Amino acid sequence: MTDSLWTLPSPDVAESLRRNPTVVLPFGSIEQHGAHLPCGTDTMIAERLAEAVAGRLGALYAPFGPYGVTPIHAGRPGTISLSPETFERLLEEILLELVRMGARTFVLCNWHELNTPSLNGVATKVQAEQPVIVVVAQACYTAQRLYRDEGGELTHGGSIETLGVIAEDPALVREDRIEAVSRPPHAAALDEMRRGTEVYGFVTDVGEFGGDGWYGDPHWATDERAADFVERVSAEVAAQVEHVLELRRSATTDRKGER
Repeated sequence: MTDSLWTLPSPDVAESLRRNPTVVLPFGSIEQHGAHLPCGTDTMIAERLAEAVAGRLGALYAPFGPYGVTPIHAGRPGTISLSPETFERLLEEILLELVRMGARTFVLCNWHELNTPSLNGVATKVQAEQPVIVVVAQACYTAQRLYRDEGGELTHGGSIETLGVIAEDPALVREDRIEAVSRPPHAAALDEMRRGTEVYGFVTDVGEFGGDGWYGDPHWATDERAADFVERVSAEVAAQVEHVLELRRSATTDRKGER
């Protein structure tokens, strides 16, 4: 069973951090996902995966909160976006409180891409100023890699996100509301453009992908495919985190040896 800040009494939190001073936090968002998926899709997936990753690492799971930075969905019912400044201030203060408790390693498990600049900025700042290592785990991209060859796509409200919601609770997917998505001819190219790693631009309104505010193929997601979603993705994320931590700790040890 995963140690959780949410459920453990205070002395048990202290003991958990003494055994392993690593904390895993989830990051998602509250935003519209069409008429067929809940507005909490990103956060519920992030929380399930982060808790599973914490269990695999023998770490403490700590909740962050449901909200993220999601201005491209602003104005659509069900969307609540924090400003980057608010998100970053909240995250930094939470991490510093955990440092005071004895945490020395943080894993930021993210499912919402627009949180990334803020996560990277705070991670860099806190690691530079405190005796800690911070790792950002883009669980959404891990899922995209794992399921791409099987036909899964990381789109907004599409196949992989529907898979994650089924893993949480199949009753939350409103299959009766899934209709043919309205998607302009340029939408796929726009989506690829904004996720580029060399030269890329920005989409500032999800309506550019179509008036429905979502895109993808929810029908690809099935109960069978969802059965091992959390286990499969969390195992891969945890393995990558362990690799990064080994590298960071080795580098830190080498630097100390040079002094």
